[in-house]
Amino acid sequence: MHPAKSVIFFTTASGAGYGMMIWLAVLAALGEIYPDTALGIVTLGLAFALIVGGLLSSTLHLGRPERAWRALSQWRSSWLSREGLAAIIAFVPLGIFAFAWVVMGTNSGLAALGGVAGAAMSLLTLYCTAMIYASLRPIPAWHNGWTVAGYMVLGPMSGAVLLTVIFHLFGQSKPAALTALLSLALLATGLLVKLAYWNLVRNEMPVSTAGSATGLGHLGRVEMTGSPHDSDNYLLREMGFRIARKHAEKLRTIAVALGFVLPFLCLLATIYLTGGLVPLLLSALATLSCATGLTAERWLFFAEAKHAVTLYYGEQAV
Repeated sequence: MHPAKSVIFFTTASGAGYGMMIWLAVLAALGEIYPDTALGIVTLGLAFALIVGGLLSSTLHLGRPERAWRALSQWRSSWLSREGLAAIIAFVPLGIFAFAWVVMGTNSGLAALGGVAGAAMSLLTLYCTAMIYASLRPIPAWHNGWTVAGYMVLGPMSGAVLLTVIFHLFGQSKPAALTALLSLALLATGLLVKLAYWNLVRNEMPVSTAGSATGLGHLGRVEMTGSPHDSDNYLLREMGFRIARKHAEKLRTIAVALGFVLPFLCLLATIYLTGGLVPLLLSALATLSCATGLTAERWLFFAEAKHAVTLYYGEQAV
C-alpha cells in the first residue's frame, strides 16, 4: 500500500496521545500523580493535541475530507466508523478528567473514575484502528492477529516513553520511575510483537496466486506476459507500492534499533543514573529515538502490504 504521510502521522501521533491518556488515568487512579496544574496542562494538553492532530491528519488521505463525518453513520459494518465513534465518545470522560485536574485541582475520586473510563475508551479506539487494517482479507500482511497486537502495544508504549521525559522535566521522580518501568516492559513486548509480525509476513505461504485470482490455476502455473497498462495507474500506486527487499531490511534494522533498543537502554540507564540532568537528557533521547523508529516501522507497515488486486498486474503472490 502507498505509505501516505498523513496516515503514518495519524497512527503514530494518536497512538502516543492515547497512550499518554491511558497511563495518566491509571497513575492518577492509583494515587501516584499529584494534581499539579502546570503538569496537567502540559501532559493533558499534549495528549489531546496528538490525538486531535492525528485524527485530523487521517482525513487528508480521503478524496473528500469534508465528508469524513459521513463515515460515522456506518458503525454497524465499518471499523473506520467505529473508530471515529469511539474516539468521540472517549473525549467525554477524558474531558471530565482533564477539567477536574486542571481547573478543580483534583485527579482522584470521580475525576479518576472518569480518567479510567477514558482510558478504557482509548484502548477501544486503538483496537478499532487496528481492526481497520486487520479486517482486510485481501491484504494478507494485515489480516492477522499480530496487526492488532502491534497497535495495542505500540500506542501505550510510545505514550509511556513520552510521559517519562515530561515527568523528569517537572521533577516528578516517582511517576517518572514508574513510567520508565512501564516503558521498559512495553518496549520489550513491542519488539517481540514486531519481530513476530515481520517473521509472519516474510514466511507466510501466499493465500492467493495469479492462478487463483484469474481462475486459470487448474491449467498450470499462471504468469503475466505483460502488464495490462503501459504505465502505473491508481491501483498500482495505491495498492501495490514496491520497496526493494534490501531497503526493507535496512528500515527494519532502523526501526528495531531506534524504536526499541536505544530507548530501552536509555530508560534503563535513568533508573540507575538519578543525579542532575542525566535522567532528563536520557529520557529525551529515548523519546526522540522511539518516535523516529516508530515512524520507520509505520512506513514499512504500509509499504510492505500488497493488495490482492496486484495479482492482475504481474505479482505472483501476496
